[in-house]
Amino acid sequence: MTNARALTIAGSDPGGGAGIQQDLKTFQALGCWGMSAITAVTVQSTLGVTAFHEVPAGVVEGQIRAVLEDIGVDAVKTGMLATAAIVKAVARALRERRVGSLVVDPVLASSHGEPLLSAGGVEVLAAEILPLALVVTPNSGEAERLTGVRVADRDGQREAARALVALGARAALVTGGHVEGPEAVDVLWDGSDFHEIVGPRLDTPNTHGSGCMLSAAIAAGLAEGGSLLESVRRAKGFVAGAIEHALSIGKGAGPVDASWRLGGGPWPLAAHPFE
Repeated sequence: MTNARALTIAGSDPGGGAGIQQDLKTFQALGCWGMSAITAVTVQSTLGVTAFHEVPAGVVEGQIRAVLEDIGVDAVKTGMLATAAIVKAVARALRERRVGSLVVDPVLASSHGEPLLSAGGVEVLAAEILPLALVVTPNSGEAERLTGVRVADRDGQREAARALVALGARAALVTGGHVEGPEAVDVLWDGSDFHEIVGPRLDTPNTHGSGCMLSAAIAAGLAEGGSLLESVRRAKGFVAGAIEHALSIGKGAGPVDASWRLGGGPWPLAAHPFE
């Protein structure tokens, strides 16, 4: 464990596979001291989300300020923000403290399609959170919702990434897990250059929490002092290993396993250097 400090601002998953719980496991596995500000308590399992109750916006903001003013942070990631009021509170707290290494996972819905951010919240996210982001990490559906760009192939990923940077983010990583192709290719636009991070497409239904893990792993890399591209590549490899070692628990999509690296084993699939 190092002195690197990473904060997640997200919802709670009682099954431990996504949200705050997955983020903290990822931070721990990657050597960061993990901290959390909980935005919502969800009722969910591997079968999906059936309900959630948002935390009052003032309490969310208070959690963030308590961490920033006492312990401090080296990187922050956001996940489920639930409501426009919470989005505004988070933006205000991060803006005032001038948090530089912010990874935004724009969680708009669960993997089963249940809405996790209000319609008004999506607009506020684009207007107030994206301009604070070092990088935003949407999947194809989230990128389409935020930009209006159809993301069905690599060209769509590139166009959406450009549009997200035009909205204010310094960089955009449009992930390729839901884009058809023999490999899973994430497209990073850093405002100057495109980078394609290529990984294997693993045939498993057990991918619960993979999006949360990716953004948390990027934040951990940034907290450790890595560059954005280095942090993205490392995170891609970490998530691939977690999917390879995903757990077949529950009656639905099982969770990816952040603990796979704790034994000190090799990084997965050496033929794919994620570069």
